[in-house]
Amino acid sequence: MLSTLFAHRLAARNIHYGWAVAGTTFLTMLVVAGAVGAPGVLIVPLQKEFGWSAADISGALAIRFLLFGGMGPFAAAFMNRFGVRRMMLISLSIVIGGMLLSLGMTQLWQLVLLWGVVIGIGTGLTAMVLGATVATRWFGQRRGLVMGLLSASTATGQLAFLPLLASLTESHGWRAAMLLVCGAFVVAAVVVLLLMRDRPADLELAPYGETHVQPAPPQPASFGALLMTPLTVLRDAAKAPTFWILFFSFYICGASTNGLVQTHFIALCGDYGLAAVGAASMLAMMGLFDFGGTLASGWLSDRFDNRWLLFCYYGLRGLSLLYLPFSDFSLYSLSIFAIFYGLDWVATVPPTVKLTAQRFGAERANIVFGWIFAGHQLGAASAALGGGLARTLWLSYMPAFIGAGILCLIGAGLVLLINRDQRRETFATA
Repeated sequence: MLSTLFAHRLAARNIHYGWAVAGTTFLTMLVVAGAVGAPGVLIVPLQKEFGWSAADISGALAIRFLLFGGMGPFAAAFMNRFGVRRMMLISLSIVIGGMLLSLGMTQLWQLVLLWGVVIGIGTGLTAMVLGATVATRWFGQRRGLVMGLLSASTATGQLAFLPLLASLTESHGWRAAMLLVCGAFVVAAVVVLLLMRDRPADLELAPYGETHVQPAPPQPASFGALLMTPLTVLRDAAKAPTFWILFFSFYICGASTNGLVQTHFIALCGDYGLAAVGAASMLAMMGLFDFGGTLASGWLSDRFDNRWLLFCYYGLRGLSLLYLPFSDFSLYSLSIFAIFYGLDWVATVPPTVKLTAQRFGAERANIVFGWIFAGHQLGAASAALGGGLARTLWLSYMPAFIGAGILCLIGAGLVLLINRDQRRETFATA
């Protein structure tokens, strides 16, 4: 395989192959995030072409968010059993198929099936648990930094694609934007096929920063036992108060990012006379600042109390969201919002993953984080649907944005309830 040759070349330069795996994962999460974020540009064009309401479209997107998160724990178990590389290729193939089929949709049920169910399942087979799996499996040191890098790819993909997608949609229609995203998925699939490996042991390597090769642990022999593994992990993790604090704080995280701002920000700006390309550029600015903010968060999470980092991130986000409804939606005021909000778009992820690995152990951390991420996407689905209903019933997105800001301030206080003791939580072995 090309990966074996590449690993030898990197080893000769004293570079661990984990960085190549991290780079491949970064690219994959980038394009998956682009698919997740794309519908934010397309709500208005779909309304104009098919006459669907904001609530109709938001309902389909809410299903996608739920599946994107709900698949996470099972995706982690599948990665442990069948391999990360294989699951990445399956995920990319499903999303490409769903997007290509959606080019011919004309009915609302087709939107729900393809953009809700198919793309929701496809993106959910990797989701954020892919980054958690790679960071905990390939890196014994610099884990927070790597998780910060991979988390940044998510927001960067969700936001950086948007100006180009908005421009393509205005000039050539929403189907041209979908074809661009499909092309990016094909490129990512080729890179995964050539370079991705499941574990350092596949190349007879120890994780970065460690000295001993770690063989793959035994996995359930039957498919039924495999499906039960995430449920068993949930049963055990649910006994720890830390799990529920992280779950509900991540619910708030999803409600205040993917579900609300990513989905409805462009339509909100349209209500105030800002063109879709201009609003998408603001989201791209958020992505730029988020990239730096999340990398910094990963670096900080290796060095400081992760509870206080989360307190700062949720507090800053809440104040930013409460500021937006009272701004004048000028370029200046939106730029201020984009900077401060963008700095911690997904900065919450590295501290959350670090706390999960500390309290529940590295081998099961990806499955436990998968359940915590399900809370994130439950919040995203609630906000996506709630924002659409607010716009349909009250002709304004403002109640949704104010509510999200208040939730973030609640989340800031919630994370401080986590016990400072970093000893691993009582966690039964299956």
